[in-house]
Amino acid sequence: MTTPAAHRPPVHHTVAARPEDVWAVLADGWAYPTWVVGAARVRAVDPGWPAVGTRIEHSVGVWPLLLSDNTEVEDSDPGRMLLLRARGWPLGEAHVLLELTPAGDGTRLSLREDVVSGPSRVLPVPLRQAAIHPRNVESLRRLALLAERRDPTGRPHPGRAVSGG
Repeated sequence: MTTPAAHRPPVHHTVAARPEDVWAVLADGWAYPTWVVGAARVRAVDPGWPAVGTRIEHSVGVWPLLLSDNTEVEDSDPGRMLLLRARGWPLGEAHVLLELTPAGDGTRLSLREDVVSGPSRVLPVPLRQAAIHPRNVESLRRLALLAERRDPTGRPHPGRAVSGG
């Protein structure tokens, strides 16, 4: 893969869910703001998401300071890999590469991201990666929590009761 993200160190997370359960979360475009840190809402999801060329129209930021833009699928291998071009102008655009690898009864997730255009591109790579890393760690943690709550039919598990005492 020749994207800038492919050459950056990945963030890893092992999930207690099968790759198809993780993929089910990724394939639900409306779930995007529940696991992507910084995404505030989704306005539209193209039919066929996450097929190559499909997009999610989203907003990033915190109300009332929201930027509306989109994320487009540049490459997809269902259950294994998703390459996105996330836009958030005027801040810029980034390549985001998610890879899913079976790991025993679970999945090893890898996420690589880097800026490909916009003002952030002028920052030195180590500084960019230092800013991106904590957000990606939290995004993978959220993705794992969602995937781990899915049952084998792909439906979310009912909420778990919290016991006191």
